[in-house]
Amino acid sequence: MMRPLLAAAALVASLAGCSTLDALNPFSTSSGPKMAELQPIQASAEARVLWSDGVGKSEDYTLVPAVVGSTVYAAARDGTIVRLDDGQPAWRIKAGVPLAGGVGADARVLVVGTAKGEVLAFSTFDGSPLWKAKASSEVVAPPALSSNLVIVRTVDHRLAAYDANDGKRRWLYQRPSTPLSLRVTAAPLIIEKFVFVGFPGGKLMAVSLDNGAPLWEGTVALPKGATELDRVADVTSVPVIDGRMICAAAFQGRIACFDLGNGNLIWSRDISSAAGVAVDSRYLYVSDDKGAVHALDKASGASLWKQDKLFLRRLTAPQPLRNMVAVGDAKGVVHFLSRDDGSFVARLNTDGSPIRAPLQRLGSSLLAQTSKGSVLAIDAQ
Repeated sequence: MMRPLLAAAALVASLAGCSTLDALNPFSTSSGPKMAELQPIQASAEARVLWSDGVGKSEDYTLVPAVVGSTVYAAARDGTIVRLDDGQPAWRIKAGVPLAGGVGADARVLVVGTAKGEVLAFSTFDGSPLWKAKASSEVVAPPALSSNLVIVRTVDHRLAAYDANDGKRRWLYQRPSTPLSLRVTAAPLIIEKFVFVGFPGGKLMAVSLDNGAPLWEGTVALPKGATELDRVADVTSVPVIDGRMICAAAFQGRIACFDLGNGNLIWSRDISSAAGVAVDSRYLYVSDDKGAVHALDKASGASLWKQDKLFLRRLTAPQPLRNMVAVGDAKGVVHFLSRDDGSFVARLNTDGSPIRAPLQRLGSSLLAQTSKGSVLAIDAQ
């Protein structure tokens, strides 16, 4: 997931490195729009913390934890990495360098990235170092792992595959640069022999897992407007799969769903989202850039309901949980909505710091990591 746009609209200029553009930040002046204050709700479910631990602050970075079965791997900006088994610490290590991207993991290997373009791999069994590789630029997105490859996205719009056993680079894919692009902290998505990743200019790409060759390109959104800021239309979140359909969202753009095999457009809808989308057995959900949560018909994109009482609270992507859908916000609050009509059914306060990393499924519960470093398993019944 991308660092919340409305809180600090950090973009990457292809020729000038990173810059903060207040023009996209409604909180940059005292006269700008204000975040909605939370109103009391009539809770119909009880939200609770099942377990919690602390890993350390993420500072201005979005350090996404990894879930492998009932095991959680989480990282902090200062280089701390922890393994939690059912909430109990199994080991805790220091990577030796500040971390900027992570965590990617499978049953054997854990991988994180740094602002200096280092890719670091550790054993999931005891946290011992396995290998180190050099990427082309800053790594702020979690690496994605297949059975024998580690796929790393860098801020210069390159996608590289490294051997999971020794860290040797196997292939490299690069997109053309754009004048301005958003700093994206969304991991590549690996499905079968495909790697799916969103790029600047509103593009969703499918490349071959075997060799990085482009397979198809889908247009989620077309840049439009008079200025380069207006024309930023980047896919900044992880796409979602539903059967043979893949859906993605673009900032200042649309939501679009494509045929998984050939990239043919199935439907699109004009909703701007930097946080991303989610899907369950009934609906597709999206958190838009104004803080509204939408439920859409999966087959057509038609609106089913909209919850707009979280204005500018910088929401995470929705995460379905049984008959609910949950979002985290910039004040460390997790909101549980009814998936039938979007009404509030429960609310849970964490440590008061932003929840930037997307909520994740952890068995029958959810996992959250806050900017202060709280790692929590939460549920609502």
